Amino acid sequence: MKRFFIIYCIFNILLPLKTFAYSNYTWSTFSPTLEVSSDLDNQTLDDNSNPLNINCGSCILIEQSTGKVLYSYNSHDKLYPASVTKLMSIYLIMESISSGKIDYNTKIPCSKNAESMGGSQIWLTTTESLTVDEMLKAICIVSANDCVTAMAEYIGGTEENFVTMMNNKAKELGMNDTCFKNCHGIDEEGHVMSSYDIAILSKALLNNYPEITKYTTIYMDSLRDGKSSLVNTNKLVRNYNGCTGLKTGSTSLALYNLSASASKDGMSLIAVIMKAPTSAIRFESATSLLNYGFSNFEFISLAKKRRYCSNRTNRKRNL
Repeated sequence: MKRFFIIYCIFNILLPLKTFAYSNYTWSTFSPTLEVSSDLDNQTLDDNSNPLNINCGSCILIEQSTGKVLYSYNSHDKLYPASVTKLMSIYLIMESISSGKIDYNTKIPCSKNAESMGGSQIWLTTTESLTVDEMLKAICIVSANDCVTAMAEYIGGTEENFVTMMNNKAKELGMNDTCFKNCHGIDEEGHVMSSYDIAILSKALLNNYPEITKYTTIYMDSLRDGKSSLVNTNKLVRNYNGCTGLKTGSTSLALYNLSASASKDGMSLIAVIMKAPTSAIRFESATSLLNYGFSNFEFISLAKKRRYCSNRTNRKRNL
């Protein structure tokens, strides 16, 4: 590693920095002496402690591009995910678009099964078809169970086949605490995820299909020529500067869940909250985690890192 660093320094002097544009930022694998910005950083943060007193059953904060865990509490507890489940459904929809199986203009019919879905919905009927673009709006903005079921049936042939695809993708991504029983997240025995796995999935979705933020950052929109209003269930889209999404979920058993993503000053973070006691508390808790991350950590390029080493007034942790 030292040899690589020396070689990089030579090239950095001789060649323009844009030579390395494909990797503008590097997660530090060195161990410089760090100055930190709060007493929390002098404690050993482990998965069983909760020094920030986040009011939830489980939570985690990671850096998006690398997956580096910055804070966690009971992050491997297997809990009901509610509609945060739909992140995997969305991932498979985006994957199908990427592979050419469908496109944004593909018309998706509504089956009787999809029409009969309860919970969050836009009241699809078997007499109408919506485009994939419209379905994604309904799923990402108002968490429509009828739309995600229709998409699952179209892509998988049946919802059951689609759920198998979901579980296979979960294994592929290393989501070892997850078992899907449906595509929408309505409570079902054995349908579980952990905050750690939700963070893994959120990271994969945002990194592999960043275009999804075209939908997850919409606060208000409409469908059916303006007849159906859509207001995002994720209030951070409107209230948190730099928010890029991502998905809410709540049921009587799950309580209140959220995967919240945001970008500031060249760094992107993902905060996951599970089993918060109220909707307001899940947003407050996610905000606390994101603020903690942006206040205490930053990306430092190798060039900047050399300046950091000589500038001890920098109070943020070097990533």
